[in-house]
Amino acid sequence: MKQGHVEAIYIYPEEGKPGSAAERVNAVARRGLEGDRYFLGEGTFYRDDKEGQDLTLVDAEAIEAVRESGIPFDLGDSRRNVVTRGVALNDLVGARFMVGEVECLGVRLCHPCTWLESLTSPGVMKAMLNRGGLRARIVRGGQIAPGDKITVLDEPVADAALSASSSR
Repeated sequence: MKQGHVEAIYIYPEEGKPGSAAERVNAVARRGLEGDRYFLGEGTFYRDDKEGQDLTLVDAEAIEAVRESGIPFDLGDSRRNVVTRGVALNDLVGARFMVGEVECLGVRLCHPCTWLESLTSPGVMKAMLNRGGLRARIVRGGQIAPGDKITVLDEPVADAALSASSSR
């Protein structure tokens, strides 16, 4: 069984504004993280009933690779909610997994975009290519905190490859 952990959590209450690190968040099924703009239906790419906007995750290792390429980039700069370590998020498209007590379903990859680059530094899109993170549905809500385990419950479903290639 694959397992990793939550390195950090970020909430982004306002479009285009820096996020804030959270010590604990409440994740609500089919809504998102309380306090985040997507939970409130105000995200840049928000649409009612759009799959994969409940929760976004990114590998801490991907953020470190961006830094190693010479681009200043902090954990919260990725604009993803949950920073993970020790689990390959790209492999979770179509898989069920737990983040602490929260059950999730990996919906599609979260590719870097020009919006992210406009809020950070030139070169971020290229540096994060194929490691921009994962968009997930919250199936069963609960609390998430740094240090929580991430446990893969099952392998991806067969038609997940379609979701992996789609964007936003």
